[in-house]
Amino acid sequence: MHIRFNPYTPSPILRGHLKVGGSNPTGERIDVNSLYIERGGKPWMPVMGEYHFVRDSRSRWRAELAKMKAGGVSVVATYLFWIYHEEIEGEFDFSGDRDIRAFVMECAAQGLEVMLRIGPWAHGECRNGGFPDWLLAKDFPLRESNPGYMRYARIWYERIYEQVKGLFYPDGGPIIGVQFENELVDNARHLLDLKRMALEIGYNAPLYTLTGWNSRYGARIPVDEALPVFGAYVEAPWADHLEPQPLSAHYAFDPNRNDAAVGMDIMRDHAEDGWRLPYERYPFATCELGSGLQNTHHRRLVIRGMDAYAMALAKLGSGNNLPGYYMYHGGTNKIGRLSTLQESRATHYPNDLPILDYDFMTCLGQYGQAREQYGLLAMQHLFIQDFGSRLAAMEYVPQESPVPCTDTERLRCALRTDGTSGFVFVNHYQRRARIADIYGAEIHALGVDLPAMDVVGDVAFILPVRMEIGGIMLRCATAQPLCRAGNTVFFAQIDGIPAQYQFDMADGTVKTVAAQAGMNAGFEIGGVRIVTLPWNTARYLRRLNGQIIVGEGCNVYALDGALHAIEDGSFAYARWTGEGFERAEVQIPFEQAVLTLEPADEPFTPPYEEELTLGGPRRRWWQRMAVSTPEGLVAIHGDYDAAQIYADGQLAADHFCNGQPWQVPASLLYGRECYLVMSERKDGVYFE
Repeated sequence: MHIRFNPYTPSPILRGHLKVGGSNPTGERIDVNSLYIERGGKPWMPVMGEYHFVRDSRSRWRAELAKMKAGGVSVVATYLFWIYHEEIEGEFDFSGDRDIRAFVMECAAQGLEVMLRIGPWAHGECRNGGFPDWLLAKDFPLRESNPGYMRYARIWYERIYEQVKGLFYPDGGPIIGVQFENELVDNARHLLDLKRMALEIGYNAPLYTLTGWNSRYGARIPVDEALPVFGAYVEAPWADHLEPQPLSAHYAFDPNRNDAAVGMDIMRDHAEDGWRLPYERYPFATCELGSGLQNTHHRRLVIRGMDAYAMALAKLGSGNNLPGYYMYHGGTNKIGRLSTLQESRATHYPNDLPILDYDFMTCLGQYGQAREQYGLLAMQHLFIQDFGSRLAAMEYVPQESPVPCTDTERLRCALRTDGTSGFVFVNHYQRRARIADIYGAEIHALGVDLPAMDVVGDVAFILPVRMEIGGIMLRCATAQPLCRAGNTVFFAQIDGIPAQYQFDMADGTVKTVAAQAGMNAGFEIGGVRIVTLPWNTARYLRRLNGQIIVGEGCNVYALDGALHAIEDGSFAYARWTGEGFERAEVQIPFEQAVLTLEPADEPFTPPYEEELTLGGPRRRWWQRMAVSTPEGLVAIHGDYDAAQIYADGQLAADHFCNGQPWQVPASLLYGRECYLVMSERKDGVYFE
């Protein structure tokens, strides 16, 4: 199989047309042109991850942010849910877990920047999309520029601003961006009014964003006033049926920025009145790449690491210049003074969601546990950190015969190039389908014939073409570039593909090196050391405190000057010395809790019984819970519909069964009188 790409024709780059951008007190600027974001006059590719501070405990923010940074996140996005801060009209609460100023300052302390998503309507599976109940009772339309609504929206924006004043990028602070509203697809005037109101109040950030998705022709936003950002999810738990979804187009290379929809291929490029979002005026940016997904009551999904990794790689190869993940870190909903704060059909939302559980099956779960996609995406993020300034200036070029998601026989590839050098993206993964193994694939790019390779199994990867490193020209490689440390460049060997490197030598010859993968294997050429790590080792590679660290089967992060592992107990890691890796061990006393469950009579009528009877009456059964220590996570198994844990009579955790073990921290149960109640599973629910 031969893969070739269309000829590259550079697009004109527009500058100065967008009403965004700004400088900090040192004179550094952040600007946006039509192809990429610029920082300090150079192409810049930040990595953004969503983490809702109100859905976690203030005592945990520091460690969880450190984990996000270790995973390669550089910008933390967070919603401000109005109902969390003014559940009762006129009574604002920005204290404790709701303290946005403290959270922003903690982000800064961890070296992270911030994107505030201030609504007023936010969604995020929060009750009423974040609107307080009292606001819904007012006698004016919401999410429109009428005097009544705008008066309350102004108060909301003012109260947020009071909390974060002085923390914006022009002040030397970490807030680099503000998003107005969310998923408002048809009211450009209102979006512009919200921006103008925010500026009047004092908001001042270099990046202003709006969600741009809708149909193929895009949301109606005020052109050039903000950067439209887009999303892509691996599944659709909100779908109103109980059948498997069609294969997702997000696993094919396609520069289309809008989320795929059934019939997208026959939809018009323009609205009936001629509207089309002028995509060519903006870089491709995302705020909701689904690195996980929530389960709804009627659709239960299982999200795997490759679901997130391969989709993110396909978007990166298709031109994405701002990878932004939703959610990157899961959380736990709070219960309000007047109601639960989760979205449900009782609030006229199409889906029922758990009362507390907002784990999202994502990179970092609601209790801070790392999932497979955390390490897989960290490899992409290391690559972006060190090579993103090159990649950002490169444009997407399709293969001569693009492969749709429904084609499981041909190899899916894309090229990003500036006409001189480039990166080839290969995705051999499709959620809920198996792609045929490809043997002897020959990829031709930028006048270079890459070595033939077998692409088998679930793999997705990036290959360099004509890549200058340390003064030498790497003609091509069949290994994925990861990062640099001094004169050393690290690569990951792709499963099933021998690592080969070709170099253009000064005498006009091409030198080929077949490399062995190993932590202390490597070779030198032209003063540059090349180290190739096995794929499963590279998943644990991190840059921490300016050093290259590889966890020994664990996810290591840095906090308060020390190294920690996300996984409990003792751990080992290796540190790059400049000559090789040096192993070290950290001993931590740890006694994994053992969970004991005993059948019990119903001790009380559950306060949130309605969650156990969604879809109609269901039999339920109780078990008394006990754990031997407060350490570690314990797993709950079973065939059930919904489950709740009550600790000392209070709802402590809940879950919709998706066939996977449910993990909860032993510390949630230790020393408390705890009961587990489960309801029976019936028809009317889609189980993947």
